[in-house]
Amino acid sequence: MSETSGGKHVAVIGGGPGGYPAAFLAADLGMRVTLVDTEANPGGVCLYRGCIPSKALLHIARVIEETEELQACGVRFNRPAVDLNAVRAWKDSVVKRLTGGLGQLRAARKVELVRGRARFADRKRLRVDLAEGGAREIAFDAAIIAAGSRPAAIPGWPVSPRIMDSTGALELPDLPKRLLVVGGGYIGLELGSVYAALGAAVTVVEMLPGLLPGADRDLVAPLAKRLEKKFAAIRLNTKVASVREEGETLRVTLESADGARTEETFDRLLVSVGRKPNSGDLGLDAAGVELDAKGFIRVDAQRRTSDPDIYAIGDVAGEPMLAHKATHEARVAVEAILGQKTVFDPRAIPAVVFTDPEIAWCGLTETQAAAEGRTVKVAKFPWTASGRALTLERTEGLTKLLVDPETERVLGVGIAGPGAGDMIAEGVLAIEMGALASDLALTIHPHPTLSETVMEAAEVFYGHCTHALGKAR
Repeated sequence: MSETSGGKHVAVIGGGPGGYPAAFLAADLGMRVTLVDTEANPGGVCLYRGCIPSKALLHIARVIEETEELQACGVRFNRPAVDLNAVRAWKDSVVKRLTGGLGQLRAARKVELVRGRARFADRKRLRVDLAEGGAREIAFDAAIIAAGSRPAAIPGWPVSPRIMDSTGALELPDLPKRLLVVGGGYIGLELGSVYAALGAAVTVVEMLPGLLPGADRDLVAPLAKRLEKKFAAIRLNTKVASVREEGETLRVTLESADGARTEETFDRLLVSVGRKPNSGDLGLDAAGVELDAKGFIRVDAQRRTSDPDIYAIGDVAGEPMLAHKATHEARVAVEAILGQKTVFDPRAIPAVVFTDPEIAWCGLTETQAAAEGRTVKVAKFPWTASGRALTLERTEGLTKLLVDPETERVLGVGIAGPGAGDMIAEGVLAIEMGALASDLALTIHPHPTLSETVMEAAEVFYGHCTHALGKAR
């Protein structure tokens, strides 16, 4: 037992990317840990029904599209034959390998796993409805709530197996000829891309005037242009007025901003209008844990709730609802339980949209800067000037920096293009370290790579970029 753990017993509710890192770290630091989750192995929605299976399918979609794009390079393939059963089995095998590995790590750390659903009986006890039946009480010294979130539903729509949320879409029940995606956010665009690559005619409906609301428009533009070719239609400023089943199809009434209505028929419909925190069935009243108006658990900078011995992390504790944010919060909560000086105060949390092209950003965005009236200089490097992008036939990309004009500190980074999700970590590190644009410009990047575009964007800021003209605006 660690000298600093004091023999504490920590109960963790939820085995996702917040819960299992919290449980593992607490065990590593000498605490006795009980992890409560409905699955046989840790992983949570992210691993079982979210991040990992969707990225597995996006990989397949990308390879299919690459075979088509290579025609411009003089290489032609026959249209691939898609075996949905085999695709589904491979996707499930990826999930099984990862969750199985986490199960082994849990056992090696001697973290007790209790399968079931937990609710607070009071401020110091959980009642768990066990998966195999019956119930069990767990007394704890400290508890960490990592209950995650669920897809948001649209009230009033019919209950139909043809209307899917993200979980249902990842099961690949079949390949519809016509798929309607309701919501132009990252979930809808990622899954819509998968179904389009597999052969479905995909229509996206978004109530707002642009895809990916909240992201800078110049980053979204390359993706929107590409999706216009891949999707059957993208309907902006449009909402679904009604849905009704007609035999084996869905008849959908679409209404534009000017009130004009049209009717279309689809084989399936994917609802992707956001997620809601799983905070409503945890017995929080019995523990004295407070919620905000949106249903998120109120937490302080150490992720402590209104009860000093109960912490909340991940989706249930507020935006942004991202797996890596939950994992970082897990460390803060565990260290706080041990009385260490710790705080959740990131300067930059990266966001990644795993479409093709990918979009990634961190720190300050131009949209935020304009809303806050902040003066920044924006340095952009177009991928049309990137040798590596040319060899990939992917010159639609863009890398940009938001820089403080007085201190020259990097405040934000945005990237659109293949591999943007992997590249954005350099931007996160730069912001967290308080790097100047000159630090990026003077860092030798390997050639020829897409990562060079970060260096060259910094050179644009100073007005002497080798492969581009002009200065930051």
